[in-house]
Amino acid sequence: MRGFYEIAADDPERPALLGEEGIGHIDYGGLLVRVNQASNGLTARGVRPGDCVATVLKNGLDALTMMLATYQIGAYLVPVSWHFTTDEIDYIVADCRAEVVVSPAALTVAELVAGQPSTAPEHRRAGSMMLYTSGTTGRPKGVRRRLLDLTPEELHPIMMRKSWRHFGLPPGGVHLVCSQLYHSAPYGQAMMALHLGHAIVAPERFDTAGTLRLIERHRVTNAFMVPTMFHRLLAVPDKESYDLSSLTHLYHGAAPCPPATKQAMIDWLGPVLWEYYGSTEAAVVTMVSSQEWLARPGTVGRALEGMTFTIVDDDGREVPPGHPGLVYIGGINRFEYHGDPDKTAASMRGRDYTPGDIGYLDADGYLFLLDRRTDLIISGGVNIYPAEVEAVLLGHPSVADVAVIGVPDLEWGHKVVALVQPVAGVPGGDELTAELLRHCGPRLAKLKQPRVIEYREALPRTPTGKLSRRNVREAYLSG
Repeated sequence: MRGFYEIAADDPERPALLGEEGIGHIDYGGLLVRVNQASNGLTARGVRPGDCVATVLKNGLDALTMMLATYQIGAYLVPVSWHFTTDEIDYIVADCRAEVVVSPAALTVAELVAGQPSTAPEHRRAGSMMLYTSGTTGRPKGVRRRLLDLTPEELHPIMMRKSWRHFGLPPGGVHLVCSQLYHSAPYGQAMMALHLGHAIVAPERFDTAGTLRLIERHRVTNAFMVPTMFHRLLAVPDKESYDLSSLTHLYHGAAPCPPATKQAMIDWLGPVLWEYYGSTEAAVVTMVSSQEWLARPGTVGRALEGMTFTIVDDDGREVPPGHPGLVYIGGINRFEYHGDPDKTAASMRGRDYTPGDIGYLDADGYLFLLDRRTDLIISGGVNIYPAEVEAVLLGHPSVADVAVIGVPDLEWGHKVVALVQPVAGVPGGDELTAELLRHCGPRLAKLKQPRVIEYREALPRTPTGKLSRRNVREAYLSG
């Protein structure tokens, strides 16, 4: 059972990164040389096991190099969004006490590797990623896990046994990076692919038609996407003209997927969709195939081996199958929010962790998610889940994107407001509003239907497709 470093030594000519039009290609041997040089460059600058290395890098060779370099010297990689402001970047760098910062504005990877030996660094030890989560209030916090005193090669079979085997990927293949590598799921998928000997295609940003061209050109076998990407791909007029037959595993997660959108993707591509549920803190908790999902539309699957779900009501009592409540996950690897023991404790119930999601289990243990607890709308004493309303509105062909929020209402407590981004060429106005309300009529109870529909040119989503309803709500109320 080999990982990246052994594959690179034994099969150096294996393609590692596939570039555009013959530019930017590198094989496993060449990538290992660059990784070793970066590792030696970091240790020469004082990085020791347990230290943090912050990076502000776009997708591509430099990002992959830093992922693998920190992973073999026992460091925490802290990838920071290059979309962030200087103040936001400075906060994370200071909070994690980064020993080294690698970015175009500080130390570049080219400078880091210059003059460094290409041999493996001494005292190799497996590192990890410390991702800063946005949370719902306050400053983001780093999710920190205990490092094991193992080499990457010794850790590899543990990773295969506990996590990677659930993805069902064979050795070899081509992995397409569709989101930014500073997010946990894209990072984790790319690392897994490299440790399985796959070639990586890593464009700087997601483009709908461009993504279809990349899958066809490089015969991509697996990728990770978010539901927003599905919605946009389904809108490509000539999508059927692309040969996407190489795809065997199209994973998705990170945000709720409207059932109609997922059904349309399966109708188009076949049963190649694999959904998983998890979080930065809990990692991967479920994995559900297309066939399982078709038998239980809307489920995110059952707990993986060694993990459990407990559903708890507002009074802290466990509820039976079919009853919604706060989802707690058991069996996860222990973690802490860096420098914030109170936040760590608040997310735990004994040794079980909650990502703050509301859901229920069916009689067979399949989990169905309803929404985030922090996004719950309570109108007239009734719980309304924004994701459910959004899924219905996204089912209308004139809707490109939507955010549903609850805003204060003197009579009802909260009222449902939908902020809609129409598809290109469709004007927002009274005619579309009436059409959308007619669309909601047979699909949503009256109390769940939007009381107000307003139109936006775009909604503020992250590169992974996540929508901060808190930010949308605050912008709406302040406006």
